[in-house]
Amino acid sequence: MAGTGVFAEIMDGDVFQYYADNEWKTSLSGKTVSIINPTTRKVQYKVQACTQEEVNKVMETAKAAQKAWAKTPLWKRAELLHKAAAILKEHKNPIGECLVKEIAKPAKDAVTEVVRSGDLVSYCAEEGVRILGEGKYLVSDSFPGNERTKYCMVSKIPLASNTGRCGCTPHDPLLPPGWFPKGLINCVTGKGSEIGDFLTMHPGVNCISFTGGDTGIAISKKAGMIPLQMELGGKDACIVLEDADLDLAAASIVKGGFSYSGQRCTAVKVVLVMESVADTIVEKVNAKVAKLTVGPPEEDCDITPVVTESSANYIEGLVKDAKEKGATFCQEYKREGNLIWPLLLDNVRPDMRIAWEEPFGPVLPVIRINSVEEGIHHCNASNFGLQGCVFTRDINKAILISDAMETGTVQINSAPARGPDHFPFQGIKDSGIGSQGITNSINMMTKIKSTVINLPTPTYTMG
Repeated sequence: MAGTGVFAEIMDGDVFQYYADNEWKTSLSGKTVSIINPTTRKVQYKVQACTQEEVNKVMETAKAAQKAWAKTPLWKRAELLHKAAAILKEHKNPIGECLVKEIAKPAKDAVTEVVRSGDLVSYCAEEGVRILGEGKYLVSDSFPGNERTKYCMVSKIPLASNTGRCGCTPHDPLLPPGWFPKGLINCVTGKGSEIGDFLTMHPGVNCISFTGGDTGIAISKKAGMIPLQMELGGKDACIVLEDADLDLAAASIVKGGFSYSGQRCTAVKVVLVMESVADTIVEKVNAKVAKLTVGPPEEDCDITPVVTESSANYIEGLVKDAKEKGATFCQEYKREGNLIWPLLLDNVRPDMRIAWEEPFGPVLPVIRINSVEEGIHHCNASNFGLQGCVFTRDINKAILISDAMETGTVQINSAPARGPDHFPFQGIKDSGIGSQGITNSINMMTKIKSTVINLPTPTYTMG
């Protein structure tokens, strides 16, 4: 519970503090930002509303901390990250409880996410040692017209202010204050209207990694000449062919479309099924939807409230539009507050909003198609291009369809998925910029440094 146990010393009254200079602080603004519990629709937490001046101070200390961190041996950096990962896992239950209260994630899944985050940190530690520990050695006479008078040593180094923007409890006995240089790890909270653009365009920022729809597009347009890693929205299509394993397809559609109430960028957002098997797949999916449990996240229900009331209202708007235009409702539409019961919409047409817009909730449209080309056309006509999937027993067809789909990833005979976390993960069009995955993320946060040795006369190895 926030305010007790592991969180007690990082709060000022009922407000979480922000983390900078190796200590938890209260903003001088005197303002806070409320975090609403999606289930109760009441204020669950409050965080500091930091000022632009406080952001500037954090940037200054972060820049200085990076210089100290750069002098830390790679093995030592990895060792500290492994210890931090262990602490994260040790506190999986209280952190998981925060996820339950903040985003209505089912309790079991919330704890699993914390453990997975610890695993991610540990894998990053090892991969970072490998990537930053490698280098290249080039000679000049491999390019036409040159003698061997130059030797080039190439290495990868972190970007100038490549420091963290997340915090750990500094006074925890397992994380002594001296572990990391002062200012290396920071957690700044605030209102987007006050510090959002300020952070985005701050000259001290050397790269931006962001997840989240329209806001990410806005950030991309405002950011300076820095590397960007954007994981944004998606309208992930699931194409089902006549020869597909329909039981597998149905199970994957339900898991892909309704897990975490459909609130995943990689959720199945539209099913494009061949007309000849459409009745069967809809029947099988409906049977599984009927078994989904609906209720509060504390009870580990399959369907829990969506994150905000505005999200619920948006989803309801898509549902009403589909109803007015003649979609077949496989279940009765039901909503209580932010809680929306799972809904499968059959016979959806391209003129319906739900055919193109991302609901980010437990509502899944089915579009019946008469050819593979029709399905590919619908997929590629979307302004999104994150993931997609295809179900067929013919691997040749699967590869051809995968090549034709304009998405960052295509899953064959499985629902779209983020992991494993070391796999590349990227989108095209409005779905993102750059590529995630541990190796790609580390590379995005590094730059190439070359040192060239010039010799007065050509020299060659003689054996």
